Amino acid sequence: MAAPDQSRVINANSQMLLSGSARAGARAMLKSIGLTDEDLAKPLIAVANTWTEIGPCNFHLRLLSAKIKEGIKRAGGTPLEFNTISISDGITMGTQGMKASLVSREIIADGMELVTRANYFDGVIALSACDKTIPGAIMALLRLDIPSMMLYGGTIYPGHYKGESIDIVSVYEAIGQYQTGQISEDELHAIENVACPGPGACGGQFTANTMATISQIIGICPMGMADVPAEDDAKLEVARGIGADHLINYSTQDLRERIKEITGGKGVDVVYDAVGGPYAEPAVRSLAWKGRYLVVGFAAGDIPKIPMNLLLLKGAALVGVFFGSFAQREPQVQLANVRELWQLFEAGKLRPVVGEVHPLADYAQAFAALEQRRAVGKVVLRTASE
Repeated sequence: MAAPDQSRVINANSQMLLSGSARAGARAMLKSIGLTDEDLAKPLIAVANTWTEIGPCNFHLRLLSAKIKEGIKRAGGTPLEFNTISISDGITMGTQGMKASLVSREIIADGMELVTRANYFDGVIALSACDKTIPGAIMALLRLDIPSMMLYGGTIYPGHYKGESIDIVSVYEAIGQYQTGQISEDELHAIENVACPGPGACGGQFTANTMATISQIIGICPMGMADVPAEDDAKLEVARGIGADHLINYSTQDLRERIKEITGGKGVDVVYDAVGGPYAEPAVRSLAWKGRYLVVGFAAGDIPKIPMNLLLLKGAALVGVFFGSFAQREPQVQLANVRELWQLFEAGKLRPVVGEVHPLADYAQAFAALEQRRAVGKVVLRTASE
């Protein structure tokens, strides 16, 4: 029988790394991360990521890579992810750090190519967003000449300030206005706080969005990818499903203006704030007369500074809600509250939303879901198999 034509075997590359008794050592090392014989018999597909926490452009790419890996598995492949570097032009420009930007393009290309070649991948999907990650990824895929594509992470939504949409350019314009005495330092800081409301590449036809458009035209990125924002309204639909009457995506809408519209200018009676950050003050300003602002936590990381005159003018109350202190100081009331919650749960009136469940060993993935703002509802760690 004639030997099979290796050019027609879709896992021909990876089998050179994994097939035969002499490659038992390689298989053993890959099995240590949970892969099985069945996994290793499928085409090995690299997911070349450029994720980083340094800046918004690539911050969400782990979310995208998780979805990509699910798709690869459904299509009959075995995905394996690795990461390379990313330098943000927007953060480093104006400093010596900007000199690293163009150099990073070569390192990104070389890194993707080296890891893919060394591990005999059968295909590769490269994730890019910020500036030099796009040309770096394209260069690597062209050199490799194996089935591959590049996916773009999407652009950032605009921020909102005084009813107007703003973006990173607005910040630089505000710097000039401050330097010429047109606005105060407080106004500059306020613009800075809301110009970039979440992950995604810089909002404008700059390097990232321009290269993303070009990558579609030359066929290395699927058409339409450059038009998709980095964040969408999926979480809003979950909120709708559990009974929310009105929904506001504060990444794309002006929080105060929408609350005014919804309440007919009256404002809200209670604000439950577990996030803090730059949206705390607009929420306080949206309180109705004798409203209450419940301070629950600071998930955004920044502890907001609230102008106390706002509370004075609205006759409003600022109330701290700390579970630990409450349970310690008023244990009987706390116990009664917990019992009431269980009764509501058993009656089906409380429906906790569980977005992800992970075994305890995968705690890093669970925390990544929270860090990258992709958690929808609760993220649960399971301590024992069911």
